[in-house]
Amino acid sequence: MVAATMVINAQTSPAPRTIDKGAMSNVDDRLQTSAKTSAEWSALWKKHNYDKPAPAVDWSKEMVVAVFMGSRPTAGFAVEIVSAAERDGTFVVGYRETAPKAGTVSAQVLTAPYHIAAVPKSSLPIAFERLG
Repeated sequence: MVAATMVINAQTSPAPRTIDKGAMSNVDDRLQTSAKTSAEWSALWKKHNYDKPAPAVDWSKEMVVAVFMGSRPTAGFAVEIVSAAERDGTFVVGYRETAPKAGTVSAQVLTAPYHIAAVPKSSLPIAFERLG
């Protein structure tokens, strides 16, 4: 006997396209934000990294979402935007944060983890949801 699996009403969204991700942002406070225009993007990028020009975004198809963890006391912290999809009249951006496990030896250096991604353009209000 062969088992069959059926998915009903499955809706897929393209994975967020990473624009920039790392452990050192100039954004020192916890922040979840978005940019839907070139002007908003320029202001956000300047706040994050004023030394480099902002990467290109196709505003006809994309918008930018970003999660900043804020200043952290050691290495080993990270954030990742893992999903972005319309749900119940809202554009929901799912992200995960990780921290060093208790008892782990970590470099004693200030970090400011972040993830900035391009996602499909939407006119819906944006909500950020911390997952697991």
